[in-house]
Amino acid sequence: MHDNSRVLFISGIDTDAGKTYATAFYALRLEAEGLTVATQKFIQTGCRDTSEDIEAHRRLMNRPPLPEDLDGTTAPIIFTYPASAQLAARIDGREIDLSLVEKSTARLLERYDRVLIEGAGGLMVPITDDYFTIDYVADHALPVVLVTNGRLGSINHTILSLEALERRGIRLAAIIYNRHFDKDATIAEDTRGFIRRYTARHFPEAEFLELDTLTA
Repeated sequence: MHDNSRVLFISGIDTDAGKTYATAFYALRLEAEGLTVATQKFIQTGCRDTSEDIEAHRRLMNRPPLPEDLDGTTAPIIFTYPASAQLAARIDGREIDLSLVEKSTARLLERYDRVLIEGAGGLMVPITDDYFTIDYVADHALPVVLVTNGRLGSINHTILSLEALERRGIRLAAIIYNRHFDKDATIAEDTRGFIRRYTARHFPEAEFLELDTLTA
């Protein structure tokens, strides 16, 4: 098993929480500390040969493709249908081999100080009927960065995600509040404040970060 102290799993409270932007944001933050960083995609759906999320990371970070992007290391599992992994795999007639993800992470750790793995959807996205994304995170003891936002309903989704982490003993490294969805100032301010207070009480060691819109 790889050195999980140097790996972070970036997950969201739902499918469109802003994980890709948050992954680039967090990678830039680590680079500003003098660390070398590679981003990796856990499972990419809705693509063919390359990962659109990995390509977005490079654009948002204003970086050229990594050598490991070109040889497929940073996106070892890609399915064509834009759906949950288990459905996309079934449609493509393929099995999901999560050992490919672990091998890619280990390879990246040989060359970079930190690896950020962007998940696909939320923590409870199914890989099989009885194995979920959060199970992989727990099995590999990966700290999580959870991406949330101020859309109506986000408090519910966020607390459910945090309770799932707590139940499995998974460390929360940070909450990233994505301000891109702050369409209603009253709701956004209340949501941000509630999540910040909840995090401080239940996960006092976790950072609370705010993300303003990055431009590709």
